[in-house]
Amino acid sequence: MKSIERQPTDERRRAANRLSQPATVRIGPILAIPDVLRRLGADPAKVLAKAGVGLELFADPDNLISYADRSRLLSHCVAATGCRHFAQLLCQQAGLHSLGLVGLLVKYSPDVATALRSLVRHLHLHARGAALDLTVERDRATFSFGVYQAQVEATDQVGDGAVTTMFNVMRALCGPAWRPIEVRFAHRRPQDVEPYRRFFQVPLRFDAEHYALVFPAHWLGHPLPEADLELRRLLQKEIDTIEARHGVDFPAQIRSVLRTALLTGQAGAERIAALFSMHSRTLNRRLSLSGTCFRELVDEVRFEIARQLLEDSAMNVSEIAELLDYADASAFTRAFRRWSHTTPAQWRAQRQTGNPRRR
Repeated sequence: MKSIERQPTDERRRAANRLSQPATVRIGPILAIPDVLRRLGADPAKVLAKAGVGLELFADPDNLISYADRSRLLSHCVAATGCRHFAQLLCQQAGLHSLGLVGLLVKYSPDVATALRSLVRHLHLHARGAALDLTVERDRATFSFGVYQAQVEATDQVGDGAVTTMFNVMRALCGPAWRPIEVRFAHRRPQDVEPYRRFFQVPLRFDAEHYALVFPAHWLGHPLPEADLELRRLLQKEIDTIEARHGVDFPAQIRSVLRTALLTGQAGAERIAALFSMHSRTLNRRLSLSGTCFRELVDEVRFEIARQLLEDSAMNVSEIAELLDYADASAFTRAFRRWSHTTPAQWRAQRQTGNPRRR
């Protein structure tokens, strides 16, 4: 009997094509890099050339840069200027105007809650490889940011820039009366904390599990002065068209929610499937079509969180193990060795060598 070679489904082909493409981010929020470099006494052309990035990239805020290239560029900027809070300084002028079409959708929303949920839902159109989340517990709201793109450098710079931009977005939506209760950073306390204090002017918490703004939940009901339901409907229609045309691979959508789910103990397959209005069997079937499974994604995101905390924070191995819901430090160490062929302590020591920020 003649064998028939089974052809891949259209969904498999689309998933394979998307997975082969690097995570990207719009240049908008970091458009001021050349100006900030000049202000700090560095030559933008030389720094960008050393990072392998062309100056022409900064001609249009809608130009895209890969997540890895953006992170490497920030590392070169810090090295060239000696400014350890470079990204925080860079993003002090970033805000809704930096977020393109998604920023407009947020701006014309009826209230803060709708605006932030739109930003959480559509961030992937602005940046792939990271995710926002909004949670409410009693009288407090937490607007958080996390990187899920694997193996990128300068995650501390990326996080600093993100939380600074988030702060500006909240001020734009709520006005100058808005003040967070706390600003959180998922990295060690810097030697010079004054630039952070000067900009945020609220309590700061370092060595946190994620980058976040914590603020009174009543602000979520705050009406927006530029609310325009008809304009927002048209913007939503345009965004839906873009998403339908370009899409996001399903595993990336799952990764985008897993970071927060893991950190809040809500990462069961049934719970994640419910977030996407599907049964866990459907979740597993769709992941299988994309060449992966739920357990693999959980391990990937756990590994990424673990590496980021080991590299950027001063949390000890037991604290990280507890945060990631391991029974004890030994179980976490065994998992980490399986992922990286080394122990958490050895990995941290290797990454800290020669990096003054993390000593």
